[in-house]
Amino acid sequence: MASQSKASLNSNYYHQTCPQAEKIILQTVYNTSMHDSKVPARILRMFFHDCFIRGCDASLLLDSTPGNQAEKDGPPNISVRSFYVIDDAKAKLEMACPRTVSCADIIGIAARDVVTMSGGPYWNVLKGRKDGRVSRANETINLPAPTFNVSQLIQSFAKRGLGVKELVALSGGHTLGFSHCSSFESRLRNFTSLHDVDPSMNNEFAQKLRKKCPKPNRDRTAGELLDSTSSTFDNDYYKHVVAGKGVFGSDQALFSDYRTRWIVESFAEDQSLFFKEFAASMVKLGKVGVIEDGEVRLNCRVVN
Repeated sequence: MASQSKASLNSNYYHQTCPQAEKIILQTVYNTSMHDSKVPARILRMFFHDCFIRGCDASLLLDSTPGNQAEKDGPPNISVRSFYVIDDAKAKLEMACPRTVSCADIIGIAARDVVTMSGGPYWNVLKGRKDGRVSRANETINLPAPTFNVSQLIQSFAKRGLGVKELVALSGGHTLGFSHCSSFESRLRNFTSLHDVDPSMNNEFAQKLRKKCPKPNRDRTAGELLDSTSSTFDNDYYKHVVAGKGVFGSDQALFSDYRTRWIVESFAEDQSLFFKEFAASMVKLGKVGVIEDGEVRLNCRVVN
């Protein structure tokens, strides 16, 4: 499993070789977000899904080839989109400083930028990652699922050197974005032999979601925002979870388990504490499985 790397990452890695790198990335992310309000949530999710499989090595960006089905075509990643934002930033960086900035670093910087731009915290991104050459769709089975309980979540994060506090803080990334019905509808009907609806879910909320996700569902776009201010990065997500209105089973589970409940409550009460812990957790996540001796891809979709 990918573990915390002792790679010599640092925040001034491109200081000499590409001083304008972060400015170019921010500009790209800002412009694309102005045209498409879904970009911030998608880029944040992209970083998480990349780092959890083989570490933060941009393996998620590689396209499938006739001989290999890549990560982006694995079931949990079919809905990961906005790869064009990274392609766009990469093209501009190749003009400014050819063969210098890795695709892995672009995702890490872009993820920070979308959070800050949406009203969340700022942190210094450690840079110097290299890009991986392997990407396998079947490895996406190792992504934590929205149906996981706290024990499964803790185990999944621990394999990447992340503790319980990081688990709860990073789950707060769900303050941005939206989910299709398929990721939570098992909570709404035939939940268990005893309960039709997941008993940890607020009753009114459950009825609202049942209306949005009828059976059978003709609307492929149907779903629910993950918090009520889904384009603002705030602690609203935790307030929803406290109220029994977490959308995923894995969100609501954080409030049902004594190991995580107190952290959820502290973030719901104190947004600045959440911001501080989220930033620290993102830096730690960014160190998972770092490659030092890999390559800098010329095109983020193909190995050199």
